[in-house]
Formats: sequence, C-alpha cells, structure tokens
Amino acid sequence: ARERIDLLFDDASFRELDALVTHRCQDFGGSLGESHAKKIGKVMDMALRVGAPVIGLNDSGGARIQEGTDSLAGYADIFQRNVDASGVIPQISVVMGPCARGAVYSPAMTDFIFMVDDTSYMFVTGPEVVKTVTNETVTKEELGGASVHAGGKSGVSHGSYPNDVATLRAMRTLLDYLPSSNDASTLPVRPVTDDPKRSVPSLDRLVPDDPNMPYDMKDIVREVLDHGSMFEIQPEHAKNIVTAFGRMEGRTVGIVGNNPIVLAGCLDIGASEKSARFVRFCDCFNIPIVTFVDVPGFLPGTGQEHGGIIRHGAKLLFAFAEATVPKITVISRKAYGGAYDVMSSKHLRGDANYAWPGAEIAVMGAKGAVEIIFRGKDVEKHTAEYTDRFANPMVVSNGVTSTT
Repeated sequence: ARERIDLLFDDASFRELDALVTHRCQDFGGSLGESHAKKIGKVMDMALRVGAPVIGLNDSGGARIQEGTDSLAGYADIFQRNVDASGVIPQISVVMGPCARGAVYSPAMTDFIFMVDDTSYMFVTGPEVVKTVTNETVTKEELGGASVHAGGKSGVSHGSYPNDVATLRAMRTLLDYLPSSNDASTLPVRPVTDDPKRSVPSLDRLVPDDPNMPYDMKDIVREVLDHGSMFEIQPEHAKNIVTAFGRMEGRTVGIVGNNPIVLAGCLDIGASEKSARFVRFCDCFNIPIVTFVDVPGFLPGTGQEHGGIIRHGAKLLFAFAEATVPKITVISRKAYGGAYDVMSSKHLRGDANYAWPGAEIAVMGAKGAVEIIFRGKDVEKHTAEYTDRFANPMVVSNGVTSTT
C-alpha cells in the first residue's frame, strides 16, 4: 500500500495517523476489523472538518471473520461517514484488488469509482455463491471485473486503467480539476495560457450540414476547452452522452453533451443516469455546467419503456432544474421534443442558451411533423416550410435561445 501512496501524493507529503494502533488478531489479508474501521472513520471525520477530499485505495478481503459483528459494525460506521460527507467533500474510490460483499457499498456511495484492468473486481456475491445458488459458472473478471463495471455493462465504475501507476496518475489529474470541498473559494484556478478570444475555424466544419450524418461531439468540446484538455467520466458507459471536466479561462467546468456518433445522440436510461449524477456532483461543488445539445429525442423501444426510461429521464430533468450553478447551453444541431427541455433548456433556468446557425429546435423533426399534420401530402414542400417557420433558430431565439 505504501508504494501506491507514494505514487499518488506529492513527495514526502504523506503523514500516517495512528500507526501504533493494535488489532485483535493477525494475518489480516487486508480484511477490515474494529481497529481498522476506527482509523478510517477518524481520518474521514478530520477530512470533513477541514474540508479535504477523501481517497480510498481498496484492496481488501472484506470483513474480518475472526472479529464477528464488530467488523460489520465497522463497515456500517464507514457507510454513515460516506453519507455525511456526500456533497460536502469529494470522495474517490480506487479499487485496486478484490472488493467484495459488504465492502462494495462504501465505494458505491462515493462520488467516483475507478478500477485497474485485470486485477480489480467488485461484486456482492462471489463466483462460488453464484455457482451454488444459480448453477452459473463465472470467473471473477466476468462477474465483476473492470471490463464489466467500467466497460459499459453495469456503469458502476467511472473508468479503468491498465495498471496501478496509470490509475494513480489519473487520480492526480482528476483531483487537479476538483475543489477541496463545497466551499466555492476552494475551486482551483489555473493561469490563463489559452487565449479565450482565439478563433476556431474548425467549428464551422465539425457539424455536418446533413442532419442525419453522425459526428463526434468530443471534437467540438475539445476545441472549446483550454488547450483541448478534458478528463472524461465514464467514457465507456452510455457513449451516447459525454460527461467530462475541463477548463475555460483556467477555471473548472463540467461538460455534458449528446454524442451523435452513438445512437444518434438519443437519451436513454444509461445516458440519463450517467449525466444526472454528474450534473448533481457539479451543482454540489459549485462547478459551472456547459451543455452541448444535439438530441433527436428519447430512445424508443419496449426495452427502454419497460426499463423505466420515464423515471430515469426524470432524474436528468430534475438535476438540471435543481442546479443553481451557472448553466450555459449550446445547441449544435437538433433539439427535439421533451429531450430539448431535459437538456438544460432555458426554461429550466439556464443562464444562457446559444445555437448554431443551422440548429433545429422543434417538437419533432420536420419530416415527421409534416407527415402527421398533412397526412403525407406534399411532404417535401411542407417540410421546407415547416423548417423555415418552426425549426429555424432565428425564429425561436425569442425566449428559447439567447443568440445564434
């Protein structure tokens, strides 16, 4: 563990607390006992008092069986502190080995979870229990490895890296974007080395004229941020939406953006949950939110409806409406229907909404609307008329967008 600590923190800056505390038994295997839990609880209490982030490096065998329910009580004490610290100080969990059974719930309540490929795993019940109960044969990696939680299946983890060194260096980068607490004065400010008034000609070409042609929203985001640098959260999960931290004029901003290159940028259950949690984190820690919109609507289908897209979509709507940090929205191409409202529209008290000159803001796409209104008659003619009259950003700029 000490080698990992040396990689994470500045040279000679780590100071251990309660190094002489004794345990009730030996040969721990990283398991958690009463004394172990008290040490963790103490440092979390101190972090909460002074307003410092908490980072947990998890490589544990779980509760210490020899100490019985005292070890379970220790986990519960840590869980309570996770809750008390939520929204007050950033909490980051780095799973670098086994994290099973009750031990998984502390990371699950922190703000971010990161894993190491091939060596870390998280699950509530292990392969042996799964085999006994369901007769399924599964490996630890297949059940709860980084490929499952960070690779787009469960969405439990916010990212993974190939080894310990890369993971800990990434944590240093993430911390560089985050404030120490929810005190706005702790937001990091870096020297402005990227001219905020610089011209970016490529922005004229990145959004295709053809509304059905995909493009990568991350290309636009990088052009807008200082030096094109951003730290993406959950890059492999719900790829139809982008969540990331970046800087503008040296100050941290949160980025949320539909990505038309995946599912045409539609909102679905995964995208809604992913972005809602990110928006709420930014709101807790006074980080302004910049939203890039190109959304044709919510993803249709029985799978989405039966999976609760109404409830999950409402989470994102609630998060944007609740947020009191500065909110800027940029509509690059399409903003249709309820998804337009959900994506930080001006009606959710967004501070400023901007639109590309060719953006379309409407209840639905022009062709679909015309087929309903005119029952399939003169579709091409009426589509052009509908676009000019309703979907043109110059028309809706009064009250919907700030400018185009």
